[in-house]
Amino acid sequence: MKKPLPPVYFLLALVLMAVLHFTFPIYRYWAFPMSLLGLVPLVLGVALNVTADQAFKKYDTTVKPFEQSSALVTEFPFSISRNPMYVGITLMLLGVALLLGSASSLVPVLVFPYLLSRMFIRKEEQMLTETFPADWERYRSTVRRWI
Repeated sequence: MKKPLPPVYFLLALVLMAVLHFTFPIYRYWAFPMSLLGLVPLVLGVALNVTADQAFKKYDTTVKPFEQSSALVTEFPFSISRNPMYVGITLMLLGVALLLGSASSLVPVLVFPYLLSRMFIRKEEQMLTETFPADWERYRSTVRRWI
């Protein structure tokens, strides 16, 4: 059985955030209009994902985890993070949590990067080490995993 891709986990996190917010709203830290500040990380996350996806397409390499890459993409936004799409997804979750405005909706945001590291990033980095040993090592030593 194939492992679900990151967008599935993103959608599950969104559902969990809503469930937590509406059934266990532990602490409401702000309300409308302050909650609109959540649009900032939400829009940044979408922009980061679109930009990273375009970079993958420019180099004609796969965006899917666990598929063999045909190129090591290091240009923006990969010049600021080795995992800009995962940073973008996390920013989108943060944006939604801020829009919701309850501390309980932040729980999935805090857990999500850890899950991504355990379920995807470790294997992806292992594959890149095997495919592009010298280039990957050089890139890995100059660009952080997250930010």
